[in-house]
Amino acid sequence: MRLGEGSEEDAEAVSAMLDALGKDEQIPDYEETARKLRSGQNLVENLTIGHWLDLWQDQESHRKATELSYESHVRLYLKPKIGDVRVDRLTVSHISEMFAKINDDNDRIVANNDDRRALLARIKNTRSRADKRILRVKLDELPPFRRPVGPSSQARIHATLRAAMNDAIAEQKTTFNAAMHYSVSAKPPKPLIWTPERVEEWQRTGKRPGPVMVWTPEQAGAFLDHVAVHDPEFEALWHLAVKRGPRRGELAGLPWTEYSALDATVTISTQLTEVDWEIVEGDPKSEAGERVIPLDDETDLHLRTHKVRQARRRLELGSAWGDSGRVFTMEDGSALRPSSISDRFERLYKAAGLPPIRLHDLRHTAATLMLAADIDMKVIQETLGHSQIQTTSNIYASVLPKVARDAAEKTVALIPRAPARAPTGTLGHPSGTRKIHIANAEVREMTRT
Repeated sequence: MRLGEGSEEDAEAVSAMLDALGKDEQIPDYEETARKLRSGQNLVENLTIGHWLDLWQDQESHRKATELSYESHVRLYLKPKIGDVRVDRLTVSHISEMFAKINDDNDRIVANNDDRRALLARIKNTRSRADKRILRVKLDELPPFRRPVGPSSQARIHATLRAAMNDAIAEQKTTFNAAMHYSVSAKPPKPLIWTPERVEEWQRTGKRPGPVMVWTPEQAGAFLDHVAVHDPEFEALWHLAVKRGPRRGELAGLPWTEYSALDATVTISTQLTEVDWEIVEGDPKSEAGERVIPLDDETDLHLRTHKVRQARRRLELGSAWGDSGRVFTMEDGSALRPSSISDRFERLYKAAGLPPIRLHDLRHTAATLMLAADIDMKVIQETLGHSQIQTTSNIYASVLPKVARDAAEKTVALIPRAPARAPTGTLGHPSGTRKIHIANAEVREMTRT
């Protein structure tokens, strides 16, 4: 379609567009204008990203937690960094520049956090009250501690923009979604195992090797032994978290109706989240989050015992019992606040003398234990409720050192080797492999001494 060959309405729209142009504005691209005419868009409306995001939030209906996430993404990142760009002129370059600015801000945040830590250390080690006062003034002049915008948060910011631009296309505000053609390059950190060497370094320096840490089977066992003595009321929850890896909100939201004593399973069909300190019930994180989790005999026994204990507690309290119907509750039967599980977990592992991990990292621990037990990756994906198997395999490519070492030995065993000739003056060994084992034993002995 040539612009001069359209209807009178099209000609009037083009004329109005040209009249509305400012002195320094260029005449819009021919093809772009033709596309707008075909899709019925307003040629005069100069809708910015910031204005559209305000309209979009007002008309969108999401779960409360999602709305809060969208609001923070829009307020903190999207509007300040690309809010002045017109919706129909947003490009991949704009989005790339936005994330470059976010990463520049991250560098400043990290530097400021380091400065604050250094000042706090100096205040702690300074004996002079006058010097302490001077240092505290300097501390007050620095911005407060902030968390950098990590890979996962950047991916969610990108997802918010992508959703908003998809709806802009649906409402004929634009014909192109630049966010669909941009990928967040930052990768989430890989889980690291708490090996003896890393534990020793952490004990010496107090620094964690990485943001996502995973317990070994021995450390997981020590934790379960500890809670058996010090937190028997929630022992079932900890066995479920360590071995099967449900999310925090899924543990808090699990109703008794979704536990089958006959099949020894729990069905994840809901979760609890906290929004502005209010407990909100909603669907699992994704469609894949709705799943059936089979239980081992020990965990199933703990759940049966927990049910009996809870029934006795209900009888004791009578009308004071707040019947939430949940498996794990407050002492009066009311719904368990998800953040309280994290707080409880931190107190327990510290008391047990174990290296630090987040409550969410128990999902990684559960996955790693399943890998060590040679469980198929597809089964691990379904147990954890990941939408795609690539997510599972990418996260858990780092496995327990023993598993990786066994895999290396099995690989070497496939390589045919000629019998090794015994060196003069030594006992004859039937194979090179035997000599390697002897050499390794000698190295280990030297290391110990």
